[in-house]
This record gives sequence, structure tokens and C-alpha cells, in this order.
Amino acid sequence: MSPAASFAEPIGAMTQSLAIDAPPARPFIKWAGGKGQLLPELVRRLPQRFRRYHEPFVGGAALFFHLYGTERLHGGAVLSDYNSELILCYQIIRDDVESLIDVLWVHEANHSQEYFLEVRSWDRRPDFMQRHPVERVARTIFVNRTCYNGLYRLNRKGQFNAPFGHYKNPLICDPDNLRAVSRALTHVQLRNGDFADVLTQAEPGDLVYFDPPYVPVSATASFTHYTGQTFGEEAQRRLADVFFMLTERGVQVMLSNSYTPLARELYVAKAAHHNIVLASRKINCDGLKRGHVEELIACSYEV
Repeated sequence: MSPAASFAEPIGAMTQSLAIDAPPARPFIKWAGGKGQLLPELVRRLPQRFRRYHEPFVGGAALFFHLYGTERLHGGAVLSDYNSELILCYQIIRDDVESLIDVLWVHEANHSQEYFLEVRSWDRRPDFMQRHPVERVARTIFVNRTCYNGLYRLNRKGQFNAPFGHYKNPLICDPDNLRAVSRALTHVQLRNGDFADVLTQAEPGDLVYFDPPYVPVSATASFTHYTGQTFGEEAQRRLADVFFMLTERGVQVMLSNSYTPLARELYVAKAAHHNIVLASRKINCDGLKRGHVEELIACSYEV
């Protein structure tokens, strides 16, 4: 297994050639609150023109892959997230996708409940951060694809704790899509950090899309443990401050969130444009409690 050459800059030679019949890139990881089914609503609210694209809560990056597929990323893109293991996934897929595919085939060949629990336990061990980055990324994709409900969930110690999913034939290694994602990421800047870092990166005319952990719709509906830390009201208010600071400097901003009293307070009266849309939420372990909920899409520009 060859190590990744560098995490600082993409390796152009690996991803320069785009095959004519190559499939479109799509999210490679299941992510709570993923925007696949909300994508048409987001797309129709995109500004007609923008320079560079920023996504500070990258998650599965559904909107980014759409923009790449429709050739709208002429100004480049910056994808970032507070979750360092998630950003590492993007870096390895960009820079060393073939080594990753090789390791994922090994996980697929050994898949069982006992094997899942063994691999999941790696982050409980003191040497976890010393493992090769390709091994860590392959683990993240493997447990994400085989855990219950495709749930990426960390406890307060930052340890993956979603239970085993009893799937008959889970898709663990998808080499065609991983290679397509690698091509899409060729010239993308990847950053690990706080969402407010976008204030030092975005310039007038850029587009920033915020897809934060949502404001809980009830006291028991909260699910914000993507990083081992909660994303509570204080963080939501800080995010709104960043939204309007960007707006004042001429950056185009779009945000999605749950349509709750807090979200209404923060955005409805101040944003240039807002809409309420219905989206299905499937993260609840109780199937009877899943269904359609109201979501808010706020924009700093007129749609």
C-alpha cells in the first residue's frame, strides 16, 4: 500500500484525465442531514453567477458534486469541516484513491458483525492516530457503510459508536464513484476547522453554502454529535452572525436549517430571501417517528 504523497496540495497526475464515459461523482459517505433529496430546492435558489464556492459544513457534499457535474465551479471550491476524520477522507480520495480502494476491498472481503466490531474499536486504542491515513479513511467508510442506518455518530470522547447494521449485501467498495470523486476534488482546497474560518477566505462575489447541524425540532430530536461535540444554540447564533457578516461584505450566502422558532428569529426577518420547504428526515431509529418536516432555506440575495 503506497502512502499518500501529500495532504497539502492535490496530486494532479492522478486525476487530470477525465474519461468520456466516467460516471458523475456523488457523495461517497452517508451523512445525517445529507442534501440529496433537498438538492432540487437548493439548486433553484443558487445565484446566477458566483466566483469561488465555499462549503464549511461539507458532510456528503451533495451540492458541491452537483455544481461540479454542471460545470459551475469555474472559480474553484473550498470544502471544510470541523470533523478532522471526514476531511481526511476527502484528502485521501483526492490524493491516493487507488490505495484506498485496495484497502476497502479487504474490508468488503472480511465483512461480518465480529469484524465490524473489531474495526470500530480501533479509535479506542492509543495508537489509532498513528495508523496510516489510508487505513483510517478506509475504516471510516467501512463502518459508515455497514453500521445501523448509515449513521455517523460519535460519543463525547470522539469515538464512533453506531451499532452494526444487518445488511445482506452492503456496498463497501465503490471504485467507480471513488475515482469520480477523486477527479472532482482535483483542484479543491480542503480544510479542517471552524465554520467561522470562512470569514478569512470568502471574498465579494463568492458563494458560501452553510448546512450546519440543524436546530432540534423538539427536546428529544437533537442529533448533532458528528464531531464528539454538540452544536447548540450558542453555535447557531454565532453562525447567524457569520452569515450576516459575509452578507455585509458582498458574499452570497445560502443556508439550510430546520424551521424552528430559533431559526425564524435568526434569519426570517433579516435574510434577503427565505423559503420553507418540506423534507423527509430518516435519522430517527424509530421508523414511526420519521416523516416530513419543515426546513428553512435562507439566502443573502434575492432569488
